Amino acid sequence: MSAYILAARRTAVMPRGGGFARLHPHDLAAPVIRAVLADAGLQPDDVDEQILSNALGGGGNPARLAALAAGLPERVAGLSIDRQCAGGLDAIRLGAAMVASGQARVVIAGGAESYSRRPLRLRTDPDGGEPVAYDAPLFTPWPDRNPDMAQAASDLAERLGITAQRQAEWAVESHAKAMAADLSDEIVALPEGASDAFTRALTLQAALRAPKVAENITKATMAVAADAAAFVVISAKPTPGAAIIRATATLGADPMEPGLSPLPAIRAVLAQAKLTAANFSHVEMMEAFAAQALACIQQAGFDPNMVNRKGGAVARGHPIGASGAILAVRLFHDLETAPGLAAIAAAGGIGSALILERV
Repeated sequence: MSAYILAARRTAVMPRGGGFARLHPHDLAAPVIRAVLADAGLQPDDVDEQILSNALGGGGNPARLAALAAGLPERVAGLSIDRQCAGGLDAIRLGAAMVASGQARVVIAGGAESYSRRPLRLRTDPDGGEPVAYDAPLFTPWPDRNPDMAQAASDLAERLGITAQRQAEWAVESHAKAMAADLSDEIVALPEGASDAFTRALTLQAALRAPKVAENITKATMAVAADAAAFVVISAKPTPGAAIIRATATLGADPMEPGLSPLPAIRAVLAQAKLTAANFSHVEMMEAFAAQALACIQQAGFDPNMVNRKGGAVARGHPIGASGAILAVRLFHDLETAPGLAAIAAAGGIGSALILERV
């Protein structure tokens, strides 16, 4: 049995501490869930499950909170998942698998993240000392092989010859494309914001002068921490304008080089769908770092002109658990007659990819 995306929407993406600073993940998720149901012509009673990716919350099953806040029936339990940046696409993968296997008729899947409202984390001292605050968890079990994400992106750029100038040019292009795009059809307007607030008229000079975070990475060539939510409706019954989920994959890769971790997943979905990189009119590639996006485009063989045609995360921001779902929403809205692909890297050496095709 095939699985189809009937509707896809998202909030605007707001930088940490911006317009969504007072909203919890379920506050962001609920209006998007209601909007995608309305777009799909469905009622809350039609929903069997809701899957929500969230990486920074304090637990408590935010999917359940979102389901209740959105007015879904009490029987819709809500499933929260955490695979860091890949979680949004993974939620869609899980929803598609449930529908394709007959375990559910309709699943709402995506992600919601609030960098602004994330809890403070303390690591206890086994010797009874004061707890120590930390920001990033471990992504490998090896203290000497647990790379900083910005440094890993910088090392990758150095190895592949992706200069700081090229990264800055990509960032400028990403902002310019986003500035020119009309994204109103995909964004659910909230009182706190209706457009991606970080997008701006970035100049090459400003991008090159931005503060460095690693040898060849600047604050202009990486995605800012952000708040957002994004969801799709998945069903076994297509409707006009629906997109079939042709292939999905999530695979592990070298944790020391997380920037290239989408490549095994991309190769897997290409094999599943019996397609090549040349078959796509649209690719949504995560831009956690411009260097990482450029490396994946180069190594996968995609035409750069087909990638992130209305801007990417460098111009929007990176709401971790929602970022993969935002790629799927973007892809769904811009999908033409040819297949489209979305791909994202995650810390720890994980990559997820998805192929959609309009029916």
